[in-house]
Amino acid sequence: MLIDNAKIFVRSGKGGHGCVSMRREKYRPRGGPDGGDGGKGGDVILIGDDSLNTLFSLTPKPHYRAENGRPGEGSSCHGRNGVDCIVPVPLGTIVLDADSGDTIGDIDENGQKLMVACGGAGGLGNEYFKSSTNQAPRESTPGEPCEDRTLFLELKLIADVGLIGLPNAGKSTLLRAMSRAQPRVAAYPFTTLSPNLGTVELSGHRRLVVADIPGLIEGAADGAGLGHDFLRHIERTRVLLHVLDVDPTDGSDPAENYRVIRSELEAYEADLGSKPELILINKIDLVPEDLRPELLEQVEGGFQEDQSVRLIASGATGEGVPALLESLWKAIHEKPPASWGA
Repeated sequence: MLIDNAKIFVRSGKGGHGCVSMRREKYRPRGGPDGGDGGKGGDVILIGDDSLNTLFSLTPKPHYRAENGRPGEGSSCHGRNGVDCIVPVPLGTIVLDADSGDTIGDIDENGQKLMVACGGAGGLGNEYFKSSTNQAPRESTPGEPCEDRTLFLELKLIADVGLIGLPNAGKSTLLRAMSRAQPRVAAYPFTTLSPNLGTVELSGHRRLVVADIPGLIEGAADGAGLGHDFLRHIERTRVLLHVLDVDPTDGSDPAENYRVIRSELEAYEADLGSKPELILINKIDLVPEDLRPELLEQVEGGFQEDQSVRLIASGATGEGVPALLESLWKAIHEKPPASWGA
């Protein structure tokens, strides 16, 4: 199951204390202060890792601490700096301060680093304070304290294509046909309870990442069904593939079902309504070939001219899937796909 929220506690390292040391040794009668500075405490750093797609690895171990800096020593020896604590997180992770609610950062690139707790600076040894008027200082400064923070992490999936539609529209079956992902498939609504990611390999070393978003229903923008929990995952997708059942078992109109989902997207966030979108008539294998032209014409008649249905496919048999993938690639990288009748 996708873990898309996590609370973690981070603590940076304390700075090492400065050292007070007076050097006196054979053949150096004029020794003096040689206490070194303390080392800097380690930082806590989050780093983007494209091999992860959930926050699950953070939930069993919510506490992350960096190493303290070591104190300075005599003979002008600087204390060792503390080791940083590196925490890998999936791409699409938004980091917020749990106390203030402020956004600290957004990690969306592989290898991107975000420091969330800064280690304390090391204290100064007495060598730092020597001067012509203070030749034997016996003062030093302590290392700076650590920084404690409670962080709230929220994951918004980053995908090229987001599959949306009513429950039981065949999105999971379609994802299986497009990629090697193995989402749960069953003959009842809300089979998918968490988003699934699939990587699609096309010819010419091309690749698409497709996210199967759990089924949406009327009122999703107000929290109905799976509601806000997964509507936010659509925000990071580049193109939406609206999957419609060609012949819904409840007798509903595919065009009306399309309008229901579109109104929920726009109610949740206006920007979702302006995302590039392709409309797919799915489960075409359930319609005999001789009846397809009439049924598809009837379905298309329910759409406005600027909402023309462009693609047909069957997730169960794989019919139309290669053409669908090429259309998605063009929608993202080149130009809008040709009409579905071409």
